[in-house]
Amino acid sequence: MSTAEEPRTGAIAVVADAVDPARRSDVLLRVRREEGHEVSAWWLVGAFVVVSGTVVALMSLIPGT
Repeated sequence: MSTAEEPRTGAIAVVADAVDPARRSDVLLRVRREEGHEVSAWWLVGAFVVVSGTVVALMSLIPGT
């Protein structure tokens, strides 16, 4: 080994060989998108509004509240 090479420790080897769990073929119920593709924050805002509205609507059906 020459002095120009850095020794490869076990931790560096594990990180270098790591596989993204979201991209494993055996993971179910997970959308596999291209690298760098992110979900718009507006989908999360919309989901929050819909869920909150549904909870309020269901609570209004309960008498005495």
